Amino acid sequence: MSMQIFGEEATEEKAENARLSSFVGALAVGDLVKSTLGPKGMNKILQSMSTGDINVTNDGATILKSIQLDNAAAKILVNISKVQDDEIGDGTTSVCVLASELLREAEKLIGMKIHPQTIVEGYRLASRAALDALEKAAVDHASDIELFRQDLFNIARTTLSSKVLSQDKDYFANLAVDAVLRLKGSTDLEHIQIIKKVGGKLTDSYLDEGFILEKSIAVNSPKRMENVKILIANTSMDTDKIKVFGARVKVDSAGKLAELERAEREKMKAKVEAIAAHGINCFVNRQLIYNYPESLLAEKGIMVIEHADFEGVERLSLVTGGEIASTFDRPDLVTLGRCELIEEIIIGEDKLLKFSGVAAGEACTVVLRGSTNQMVDEAERSLHDALSVLSQTVKETRIVLGGGCSEMLMSCAVDEAARKVKGKKAIAAEAFGRALRQIPTILADNAGYDSSDLVARLRAAHYEGQPDAGLDMNQGTIGSMKTLGITESYKLKRQVVLSATEAAEMIIRVDDILRATPRKREAA
Repeated sequence: MSMQIFGEEATEEKAENARLSSFVGALAVGDLVKSTLGPKGMNKILQSMSTGDINVTNDGATILKSIQLDNAAAKILVNISKVQDDEIGDGTTSVCVLASELLREAEKLIGMKIHPQTIVEGYRLASRAALDALEKAAVDHASDIELFRQDLFNIARTTLSSKVLSQDKDYFANLAVDAVLRLKGSTDLEHIQIIKKVGGKLTDSYLDEGFILEKSIAVNSPKRMENVKILIANTSMDTDKIKVFGARVKVDSAGKLAELERAEREKMKAKVEAIAAHGINCFVNRQLIYNYPESLLAEKGIMVIEHADFEGVERLSLVTGGEIASTFDRPDLVTLGRCELIEEIIIGEDKLLKFSGVAAGEACTVVLRGSTNQMVDEAERSLHDALSVLSQTVKETRIVLGGGCSEMLMSCAVDEAARKVKGKKAIAAEAFGRALRQIPTILADNAGYDSSDLVARLRAAHYEGQPDAGLDMNQGTIGSMKTLGITESYKLKRQVVLSATEAAEMIIRVDDILRATPRKREAA
């Protein structure tokens, strides 16, 4: 006997319906992004219906972040893509596609009356075998500086080959490697500032040593300064207002009004004297600086930079080694920022400020140029992915081969392990291997090649003892990934397999979907 125990409008989907609903949503998300995978992947246009803004991108995380989803399982795939983006910076499409292919295989197995728990156990066995094979195939060149730099360059090239920067990947790979190696092992990408300026072409982009601030110097201030001591502040530099709500000041003569103004000016003069007492020659304020304090500071030969937004002030504080001050009574307690030179530079039609020789020697700025806003935005996303992967590789220095080589290697290892497993779990483990082989299949499909033929030949090459065999996407043949320099971060590949397996397991074990009653808005 069935009984309705849920509130009005609350719904429940059980067993097969719940599982089918989960699989359909997850597969739809996988199918949406799989055409963007690899060096020959296609772009998607994302258009906002409210603002009319458009984005042209093939970045999985950006696409999935931008779409509104109602399916619970689809949202899980979006979440693993976001985690991959936060954790590694790249592989967001791969993780989503692999999870959806694992679920596609699971759907077939459930149709063969294999229990979800058996599938999960088989997937776990296969996942362990795949990760062991990946670890054995990983190579570490951290002890040889030249070889390690070449590894980083190859990883950057591989990452950028599937992005908008693929035509100039060698140029941008060098730029990304130089920027990351300046960090001296740190993964803090805050030290690498990216400035976007529309105009010119992509190869007009360059790496500038130092820090660039998108602000201009005040009118009467010096335009160039060497051996700079910087006071970075977040303080009000207009006349101090009476801050009691509803307060009024009544005066009975113009003389009294002049007295008030004089008192305000004296107060501001004292504040400027306190600032100058720090022994500085440059004052950077997050808020506006009005004409009177600006002229007083200029008289003392202090360079004035106003309205440097919060992010600019934070980053300037980070790279110059100074603290952000709000009060100026104790100069001995304030840490000043330092740099060798501040000068105005022109990029395109805009004037910007360049801080050279900053205290944090690892700080640098990448100036990106391009013909349209969409092109520059996509170039920034592409470069950010490359920088993120490289900064992670500097910490976890092992590398593996790309071009479908690692996936086929893991697939072969899973097939070997499945032969030793008894019972229905072996069928699930074999399904895991088939899902891994879907990655090179999709890479070939996206390039317009015959995927069945290429993947069969790739598999045969691995069984014939060519562990570095992968897909050469330029020639449409099987090639040596080591010779072609197509390498990827071990940490990235490992995270893709782990995240995709965990997400697939979670969705396979669903047997009920409960939807709460929508919250009703009270009538006004």
